[in-house]
Amino acid sequence: MDIVSIRDLSKGQIEEILDRSKEMVPYARGEKRIKALDGRVLANLFFEPSTRTRLSFESAANRLGARVIEVSHASTTSMMKGETLADTIRMVESYSDLIVLRHPHEGAARLAAHFSSKPVVNAGDGAGQHPTQTLLDLFTIREEKGAIEDMNVVIVGDLKYGRTVHSLAEALALFGAELTFVAPKTLQMPKETVEQVKRSGKRPRITTDIEEVISEADVLYVTRIQKERFPDATEYEKVAGIYRVDRSMLREAKKDLIVMHPLPRVDEIAPEVDYTDHARYFQQAFNGVPVRMALLMELLGGELDEGI
Repeated sequence: MDIVSIRDLSKGQIEEILDRSKEMVPYARGEKRIKALDGRVLANLFFEPSTRTRLSFESAANRLGARVIEVSHASTTSMMKGETLADTIRMVESYSDLIVLRHPHEGAARLAAHFSSKPVVNAGDGAGQHPTQTLLDLFTIREEKGAIEDMNVVIVGDLKYGRTVHSLAEALALFGAELTFVAPKTLQMPKETVEQVKRSGKRPRITTDIEEVISEADVLYVTRIQKERFPDATEYEKVAGIYRVDRSMLREAKKDLIVMHPLPRVDEIAPEVDYTDHARYFQQAFNGVPVRMALLMELLGGELDEGI
């Protein structure tokens, strides 16, 4: 089984992973120990910069007793000699039991899954999908709000190039959340994602004005403007800093609003927000460990009672 897109998982499968993620929390914190994946090898192939995703996969594997082999940059591999991604994947699968791939080109994870007989997990492919981020986002919302269904989720920022929101919007619609997309017209959610949301029975609200919708939000999901994906630097300058969440803006919000962000942030959330009851982005980042532990257990057949 590969996890290339959130569409590779049914709603029931997602719920099972979220349930198992909750069981993994004390193990992710180091309060309990487990060696369910002792003897297994995880290959982390990161051909694009990453902090949280790479380290949380590594932490998840270590917490489960697995070993990790990794590549942190394409320049350290034979791809610099002209080796194709397909051949790299064929080679790496012979050294590991599961491949986690981050790649700058959309579609790279699907190609890798085609050539690998071992499970492939997409850790972000260009401006495409980031399904494991979606799983930890769903887990965060469910843990913090008690449910995902009927939550009013406002997603703001770079919705065109921000791959995390593509997977997230589709999954939230599948779970029955109400969605609002806030972005400049040039950075709005791709048509394909909007249509997929509609196929799930939800009609998202689309606007450029965060002020008009923040008072209705149960969850405010903020993303940075993806400077590195703009083909033209001048186009980036036109939208850089267009949205900034600060204390004054949050005065209009519900008391139990949670603010999320996949990180890293630049200036779209003021540091003063960190000290409010709304901030959940650092907890969200931690949640990547139990969620990825649950996913590794699911894909590699680990059992909770092993090694305890």
